[in-house]
Amino acid sequence: MHFFCKDNPYMNQSSHQPSFAFIASSWVALFVGFISYLIGLFNAQMQLNERGYYFTVLVYGLFAAVSVQKSVRDRLEGIPVTAIYYGLSWLSVILAVLLLGVGLFNASLAPSEKGFYGMSFVLALFGAIAVQKNTRDMQAMTSRVHETEFLPISENAGAKPQDD
Repeated sequence: MHFFCKDNPYMNQSSHQPSFAFIASSWVALFVGFISYLIGLFNAQMQLNERGYYFTVLVYGLFAAVSVQKSVRDRLEGIPVTAIYYGLSWLSVILAVLLLGVGLFNASLAPSEKGFYGMSFVLALFGAIAVQKNTRDMQAMTSRVHETEFLPISENAGAKPQDD
């Protein structure tokens, strides 16, 4: 069985356009996670430097998640990705999750607040990955449509076959 091989016929098939429901739910997940996290920070009884820390971890995590999705997708499509970038992308996601975890573990917040920040963070990361996937799928569909618009037409295209 070929899972991550270029000869895998399942990986070489053209991707399908995502449904409107999946696109909409991806954007909703991203916005709900991001906005709820920010509202939690705004309403939190913490110092400004703590708020800045948690905000930076969120933005760093979102960037890292999109970067991982892009590098994984590039590799699956045969687009060269350097090992250092691929590794740094994964390391960044792990660091963002660890930074949030350590920050929440050491924070003087109620357990429900800690859970709220953790769930909002994970929801925002999932939304960012799904939106990036949808964007990539839509871009692939658009480029395939543009490629087929300009196919060369042969001289006999559309001509009726001759009876002998």
